[in-house]
Amino acid sequence: MDVTYAVFLEEDVHEDRRKLPGNVRQRVRRAISDLGADPRPAGSLALDASGLDLPAGVEVRRFRLGPWRLVYAVHDAEAWVWVLALRHRPPYDYADLQRLLKRLPPSE
Repeated sequence: MDVTYAVFLEEDVHEDRRKLPGNVRQRVRRAISDLGADPRPAGSLALDASGLDLPAGVEVRRFRLGPWRLVYAVHDAEAWVWVLALRHRPPYDYADLQRLLKRLPPSE
């Protein structure tokens, strides 16, 4: 049976998405929506979270959309995807990843 994941977005992601040009905004909206059906789409990569304070069972990933990156977390046991950030690259280097991870709910 296929699992549908609940998708949550940080308020910052909503605000950043609104500032994008129309065609990019639509691609980002579609990519976020699709994460509910497939939280690990082709082109997404697991980020190295070693040394970070990460809740149990959470995987941190990024999905590339041209020069933009969706940074998100996946929890398979609780079936959710939490979109933490929408960042432009370069110069984004994931230095704020620990701060972003503090927004995640504690695992049950």
